[in-house]
Amino acid sequence: MQPRLSIVIPAFNEERRLPGTLARVCDFLGGRPEWRPAELIVADDGSTDGTVPAARAVDRPADVDLVVLALGVNRGKGAAVRAGLAAARGAHVLISDADLATPIEEIDALAARAVPLAVGSRALRRELITRRQPLARDLLGRSFNLFLRLLGLTALGDTQCGFKLLDGALAHRLAGELRLDGFAFDVEMLARAARAGATAAEVPVRWNHVEESRVRPIRHGLAMLADALRVRLWLWQGR
Repeated sequence: MQPRLSIVIPAFNEERRLPGTLARVCDFLGGRPEWRPAELIVADDGSTDGTVPAARAVDRPADVDLVVLALGVNRGKGAAVRAGLAAARGAHVLISDADLATPIEEIDALAARAVPLAVGSRALRRELITRRQPLARDLLGRSFNLFLRLLGLTALGDTQCGFKLLDGALAHRLAGELRLDGFAFDVEMLARAARAGATAAEVPVRWNHVEESRVRPIRHGLAMLADALRVRLWLWQGR
């Protein structure tokens, strides 16, 4: 039977945090029969700790399958998400960060929009942010969004929130088209979805800054700028 929901969680060196995250997601699914049968897909991006065995040890409801993709080599969050989308079998596919900065319960807000791509956003209702990120990170994020707007790559206020719900067919199409391995994969995802004619909706969600973020603002920020320019070039070239 096709799962109603696939939850893709990219992970890198999440041995300590992942068990709690998966337990919380399973508790949520256990009380929500409308989302079951479901599958959890942990896409391990070449972790050097015990992330893979920690993921495989999670207890889950009988109608929730677990798939652990051990990618072997650290290539980046975009590569892990792409592998997760390719493996997903669900009618709907949720991408969620391993830290659950956006609570799993916010899936209902995304699903209520009934569009092929619902994008969780911290920009529309900033009062929903229970713990804000440091000012420097916040300013860098806003600057990156302005850069994307100047390039004509988005009209959304927040492309980088790690909580997105996709139609299963769109998820499979994007898995075959996405090319970026780094943190700017969200930008490419939105651009390719728009090129495919898929409607995207920006949805305000609750969000809580987690200190142990894998994003390094300067190093990853420069890489994201370069990747955004690359996406703009691909669009101009019809690629």
